[in-house]
Amino acid sequence: MTVYLKEGSSSTVPEFCLDCGTILPYFNELGVAECFNCKRSYKPEDLDGYEMTYVVNFNTYTEKSKEEKDKIEGPVVERRCPKCNNNKMSYATLQLRSADEGQTVFYTCTKCKHKETENS
Repeated sequence: MTVYLKEGSSSTVPEFCLDCGTILPYFNELGVAECFNCKRSYKPEDLDGYEMTYVVNFNTYTEKSKEEKDKIEGPVVERRCPKCNNNKMSYATLQLRSADEGQTVFYTCTKCKHKETENS
């Protein structure tokens, strides 16, 4: 990311604060980038030679036991399963669409493990 301080000069800003990990803003008119969270200030010369390192950890697949497969995850509500007519389903929610739209609810039958989604 390149930030223009004055006409003809530029400096780069790391993406995250070195102390707390918060996303850093652009340099202000005084040539300082101040972290919104921990208030640490960065000048362009403080960031010379800065290199960010990322570490990505992948989960490995392990076979689940029957007890783990049968375990109910999440809160349970009274909702009829369309497959087996059981009246209890667990659910989880995620915000998959834009922020001004409702969340997506994922239901799982506690008996037959049938899954369905609902956009609320």
